Amino acid sequence: MHEEVIISYRGARYEIGRGTGFYGIWPAGGTQAQPLEWWPENSEGWQDAWSKFTEIEARRSIVPVSQQPGPVASRPRRGVVAAALLAAGVGFGIGGLFPGYFGAVSLSRQAAEVVPHAIYLAAWAAAAVLILLGGARQRAGALLAAGTSIVTFGLFLADAGTAITGGPHLFGAGLTLSLIGWAACAAGSAAAVWLTPTGAPGRPRGLETTLTLALATVAALGTAIAFAPSWDSYVLRTAAGATQSLTAGNAFANPALVIAGDVAVMVALVAAVVAAAAWRPVRYGAVLLAGAVIPLAAQAISALIAVGQAASPLQFGITPGQAARAGLTISSGLTPAFWIYCVFVVALMLTCALMLAAPAPPPPAPVGSVPLDATSPAAEALS
Repeated sequence: MHEEVIISYRGARYEIGRGTGFYGIWPAGGTQAQPLEWWPENSEGWQDAWSKFTEIEARRSIVPVSQQPGPVASRPRRGVVAAALLAAGVGFGIGGLFPGYFGAVSLSRQAAEVVPHAIYLAAWAAAAVLILLGGARQRAGALLAAGTSIVTFGLFLADAGTAITGGPHLFGAGLTLSLIGWAACAAGSAAAVWLTPTGAPGRPRGLETTLTLALATVAALGTAIAFAPSWDSYVLRTAAGATQSLTAGNAFANPALVIAGDVAVMVALVAAVVAAAAWRPVRYGAVLLAGAVIPLAAQAISALIAVGQAASPLQFGITPGQAARAGLTISSGLTPAFWIYCVFVVALMLTCALMLAAPAPPPPAPVGSVPLDATSPAAEALS
C-alpha cells in the first residue's frame, strides 16, 4: 500500500498525507498500514485532518517531506551571509557606543541615549541567531531584523541630520560607526528577506483579519501622530516664585534634515505596521510587527530615563552660575502627547500578540493522483 500514499507533512511521531480518495494520518514511517484516522478527499476533510494532525503532533516538529531539516552543514549559505552582515552591523554598533557621537560626547555617557541603541542591537543580534538556526526560525529572524531596520532608518537619519546641520565638529566617530552598523544590519535584513520565503502581504479575508488590519492601522497612525509633538516638559522656578513652563522635542521645530528623519520614522512605521497586519502567514506578520515596535518602545524607554535625570540650565541658554545666583530650579516631566504615544504603542503590542495567537491556517491540500485500491478506506466506504 506504500505506493498508493502521498505523505505531505511529517512530524516526530505522525505524518499526514493523501491516500486513495482520502486524507489520512499514519504513524511516522508506517504508511504500509491502514491510517490511524482518515477523512474524505475534499477541502473540509483536509481542514479536519490538519486540525487533528496539529492536535496530536508538536507543531515545531512538522515539516514538509520535501524540506526535512538536514545537518547544520547543509543549511543554505544565504542564511549565513545574512547573519554575518547582521553580526558585523551589531559589532559596528557596539563600537559606536563609546567614541564621541555628537562631538566629543559618547552614547555610553548618556543613559537615555545608550539604552535605545542597545535595544536595537539586541534585536538585530537575536535576529542573526534565529537566521542561523534555519527553518521557520530563519524566516522569523529575517522579518524581525527587517522591521527593526525599517523604523530605525529615520531615527539614524535624524541623528545624521543633527550632526550635518551642526557642522563637521559634531559628526563624531561614534555616529559614523553607528551609521555603518545600521547599513550592515539593513543589508543583512534585506538579504534574509529576499533569499528566504517569508510570505507577503495579502488581501484580508474574513472579519477577524479585517479587524486586525483596522486595529493595526489606527494604532500605527496614532503612534505616528503622537511621535511628532513635544514630549519633554519643563518648569523653571526662581527664588522670587516666578515660574515659566516650556516644552521641547517637537519634530517640526528642527532643521530640515532632522525633520526629514522624523517624517521617515512616521512613514516607515505606518507602512511596516500595515504590511505586517496584512502579511500571510499571519504569524510571520506578527514577527515583522514586533520588529517595528521594538524601536518605538525603545524611544519611550529613552524618554522615561531622560525625565528621571536632572535638567541642565544649559538647555535654556543659562549657565549653572547664573542659575545659582537667580535661585533657579528646573523640574522636568512628560507631556500628554508622550502618554498618548505609549497607549498606541501598547495597542500595537496587543495587535502583535493577537496575531501570534491566531491559529495557523492549514497548508494547501496535497495534490497528485493515487490509484483506487479495493482495500482503501475510501473504497470500503463506497462499497
